[in-house]
Amino acid sequence: MGLISRKEFTSLEDLFLDQIQDLYDAENRLTNMLPQMADAALSVELKSTFRTHVRDVDEHLKRLEVVFLEMRLEPRRQACEAMKRMIRMGDEMVKAKGDPMVRDAALIATAQRFDHYKIAGYGTARSFARRLGKKHLAAVLEANLEDENAADNILTEIAEKTTNQAAARS
Repeated sequence: MGLISRKEFTSLEDLFLDQIQDLYDAENRLTNMLPQMADAALSVELKSTFRTHVRDVDEHLKRLEVVFLEMRLEPRRQACEAMKRMIRMGDEMVKAKGDPMVRDAALIATAQRFDHYKIAGYGTARSFARRLGKKHLAAVLEANLEDENAADNILTEIAEKTTNQAAARS
């Protein structure tokens, strides 16, 4: 990444589109990572949660495609550098050796980083859509935001109810 930005925003709509393309790339990248995390998890509940989140990501991608189509644009990915780095971290956690319960805690921490990035992105994009008068698109983005918050809450519950306790005993 260079010191000079090549981006140029002449309107809030330009910035909105930039955010949508970033989220589209981030979601696409997770379609490969989440199944690996499910396979690496020891906890049946965590495995199931990751597999459910794969289906959620597919739905998020469909919703983002609706946003593109309603803007009369082809769905296009813009490399999400933040998600690329987090995916590398996820890959490290999947391959980590040691106590499986501690690794499950690490997988949850990583997945929550994914979710928090997307929560920030969807919240911002939704706000831009509202400001631009695109209420229907704001509602579509709100649905993804709600899914991300729900996924984060489920991961927190698993971590606090079982995983972190088991990891602390290891």
